[in-house]
Amino acid sequence: MEKLKTGLAGCGKAGHLHAAALAKLPQSEFLAVSSSTPSRAEEFARKYNVKAYANVSEMVAREKLDVIHICTPHPAHMEPAIEALKEGANVFVEKPLASSLEDCDAILGMATKVGKQIGVVSQRRFYAPCQRVKRAIEEGKIGKPVLGTTTILGWRDQAYYESDSWRGTWKGEGGGILVNQAPHQIDLLHWYMGEIDELYGIWGNLNHPYIEVEDTALAILKFKNGGIGNIIVSNSQKPGIYGKVHIHGDNGASVGIQTDGGAMFIAGVSNIQEPPVNDIWSVPGEEKMLKNWIKEDSGLFKKINPMEYFLQRQIEDFLNAIPEERKPLVTGEDGRATVEIFTAIYRSKRDGKAIKFPLNPEYDRTDFDGRLPDK
Repeated sequence: MEKLKTGLAGCGKAGHLHAAALAKLPQSEFLAVSSSTPSRAEEFARKYNVKAYANVSEMVAREKLDVIHICTPHPAHMEPAIEALKEGANVFVEKPLASSLEDCDAILGMATKVGKQIGVVSQRRFYAPCQRVKRAIEEGKIGKPVLGTTTILGWRDQAYYESDSWRGTWKGEGGGILVNQAPHQIDLLHWYMGEIDELYGIWGNLNHPYIEVEDTALAILKFKNGGIGNIIVSNSQKPGIYGKVHIHGDNGASVGIQTDGGAMFIAGVSNIQEPPVNDIWSVPGEEKMLKNWIKEDSGLFKKINPMEYFLQRQIEDFLNAIPEERKPLVTGEDGRATVEIFTAIYRSKRDGKAIKFPLNPEYDRTDFDGRLPDK
């Protein structure tokens, strides 16, 4: 197997998960890391026995990297991604692809121009129960998907927001639960239900007065297939209850996943508490299979490190997609779709109306899609 030369930009908590995968996977020759803080890059590089750089362009050019992972804070994804693309590297980005549609389009436009791949982290697509739901929909087992719901009832405390200076700020994080925790489940909802026609949303801060960003958001969606849905996501339920995605078909059958149970994990800090499982399954003739699937998926969960295993499966898919000249399972366009959804929620609250899709960047405004006062 010919290895791809890989590197990483951003030496924070998520960066360690990516670095561990790049050091372990047989498709990867992990060579270098970069950070705008040279001392941090040096310390990170010593841990993984790679070279340290302060500049992404220099790192990609000198090491002749095939792939670079972007693990910087969300609003800082665009610049290193474009630098890497210009130097000829494919780019794999921590979720979300960016915190604004303008940055998403800049990344995707450059990738198209230079003919390189973009991937975006959404490792829950690689959970067996999530893939069962996708297969059931594709095989017509629930008829047409007509109702989709996404629910996150989680918790983040003050210590979490104080763990990095950028957390909980519009400038540093780009948003709250919509931008940081919810992209995984939003991506699944879109993957299952398809393109959106319009969305009405609202957001607020219920019990985190020490942060700028939202801790809770809701939306009602109308899909282009005629289906409807909702999004309810919150970081305000102590100590964290669950994250779920449920899809209901026009033949009356329902399928769903509990992607997260109990307190949600924090990358590089805590572990996944409960195994992801199918928690609803009423496909005719398959109702009794749920118990076996829960046992099977729980058994796998006990044998692996779930924090690493599913991210490694997605990185493996991305690295394999490059020599195979195919799209990865989660593309840059998929990543933009998630940003489009949370952008619509911000704009809907600002404008007090439903937002029609597709959305374009707002080049004539300075209010960050309704997140900031318009100057």
